[in-house]
Amino acid sequence: MTWNLEQLSTLFAKNDHWVVSLEPGCICLTNEDGLDAFVAVSGKQIIVESILFGKNQVRDCALLNEEILKTHQLFPLTSVGITQIDGEAYYAAFGAIFSSSDEDSLLVEVETLFSNVSGFLDAYGQFLN
Repeated sequence: MTWNLEQLSTLFAKNDHWVVSLEPGCICLTNEDGLDAFVAVSGKQIIVESILFGKNQVRDCALLNEEILKTHQLFPLTSVGITQIDGEAYYAAFGAIFSSSDEDSLLVEVETLFSNVSGFLDAYGQFLN
């Protein structure tokens, strides 16, 4: 089975700790801590992404980038990149999984992203203004 947004929305809505909003082109999930994640289906992949902070909030991007490269392997299944939204640069955490993955794998991907976002914010908060 290849998942679509409607099916994913139904799956995610089974989790009592998440607020699920089906939006054009993606699903917005909010966990019990108020963290948001966006889920999109792109071909054979499902992408899960969460904005960490704006690049303009970072005191020294070179130092933060070096720290991310040294420590990102401590956060399984999740990577950090820089994404553009409305012309502004943001650091974002993201993961990808096959769109044919089973329910449990999809739920683990999202749960892990939420957990890792908290870890990233704790680990990299010292680099913010």
